[in-house]
Amino acid sequence: MQPLLKGRPHRLAVLDYGLFQVHANGRIIGICGFLIQTDASENVLIDTGFPAKYADDAEAATAEDELGSFGRVLSLTHQNLAPAQLALLGLSTSDIDLMIQSHTHIDHVGFMDAFPNTPILIAAAERALPRPLYWSGKQPMGWPDRKYIEIHSDIEIGAGFDVFLVPGHAPGQLAFMVSLPETGAVLLTSDAISRAAEIDEKFAGSWDETRAIENGARLMDMAAEQKAKVIFGHSPEQWPTLRKAPAWYD
Repeated sequence: MQPLLKGRPHRLAVLDYGLFQVHANGRIIGICGFLIQTDASENVLIDTGFPAKYADDAEAATAEDELGSFGRVLSLTHQNLAPAQLALLGLSTSDIDLMIQSHTHIDHVGFMDAFPNTPILIAAAERALPRPLYWSGKQPMGWPDRKYIEIHSDIEIGAGFDVFLVPGHAPGQLAFMVSLPETGAVLLTSDAISRAAEIDEKFAGSWDETRAIENGARLMDMAAEQKAKVIFGHSPEQWPTLRKAPAWYD
């Protein structure tokens, strides 16, 4: 595959898509996305958060999707939706050059259809599904009519921007390593490692626990090798410490 980006990562913003509480152990997790800008003025969006209906009426949306068996939305306003988070950075949906879906669970795909001219990079294993995974067998969303860039293995989409295929949490789970000018290497694990404790918990409850363990170890080995800053997918301990948009990691 030819590189998809002309530039290399210049800065990274963490997008705040709201707070959620997991019933099983009461942990409170941030829902995050990422915006990476390159030095060629390209904008790459990773994940799009919950659907808008959760900002309109979280209780009704939770009942409709039967999400209450897993947890509850604690804080999710219209300011936590993808367009508003991009606006904090001075961007609109039309400014996104490439969208990446790390996987297709409900808290990652809510605005996948809101970028009409933007190609979507996604694992082939996810795109092969009749509909996005969404949640607990409920699959109300269809695939937007877009150009899809399907990947079957690890790829470099541009200098200093690697995408890793790491199934386990989901069939086509992706993770990312970006190299920033000042911060250096940053590993974005997404839900391949939702929090550090998941490693000790052997990724219990994953779609494929064995593969999750293998790929979690692979990611942490790469992070150690590159001395990378690791940003986990849903870490209760880390989330409050992260800089959020409109702040940047340079």
